Amino acid sequence: MQVVEPIRTRSKIERVKQVLKLKKERDFLLFVMGINCGLRISDLLKLKISDVKNKTHIEITEQKTGKNKRFPITPVIKSVLSNYIKNKKPEQWLFASQKGPKAITRIQAYRIIKDASKIAGLDEHIGTHSLRKTFGYHFYQQTKDVALLQNILNHSSPNVTLRYIGINQDIIDSQLNLFSL
Repeated sequence: MQVVEPIRTRSKIERVKQVLKLKKERDFLLFVMGINCGLRISDLLKLKISDVKNKTHIEITEQKTGKNKRFPITPVIKSVLSNYIKNKKPEQWLFASQKGPKAITRIQAYRIIKDASKIAGLDEHIGTHSLRKTFGYHFYQQTKDVALLQNILNHSSPNVTLRYIGINQDIIDSQLNLFSL
């Protein structure tokens, strides 16, 4: 299995957003939520309209860890979400499949993200987990608060978090490129 990377620049994020905006509102929402909340794809895909409609926060039990998680529906998420859910029923899946009354699969979500990234010209190794890593990478770059990010991502140590979002490798690369004898 190949390790996926975060999308490290805002311009690349915007290119992927533009591709998804032209495709499906559902796919655009998946990307925007993924990069703005840090949930794993398995937790995003379990959401129903009732989990987000008329709410200020989303509350879930993480599938992987079994831990409760509560996060705000941020203004960025709310702006995309409000129009999308307007005429949907509470029992519907947030990321509904076109092939019946179920949510899209992880594989379908992977195809959506991978195809949009390719069309947008990204050459990084991108997959669904890139959404969570992109959130972590940019949250860290903006706040430099590894302890808070560790808590948000439910990681066991700050070092795990930095390695996870690729910061350790970035630092190693930049320092080795400056080093010479």
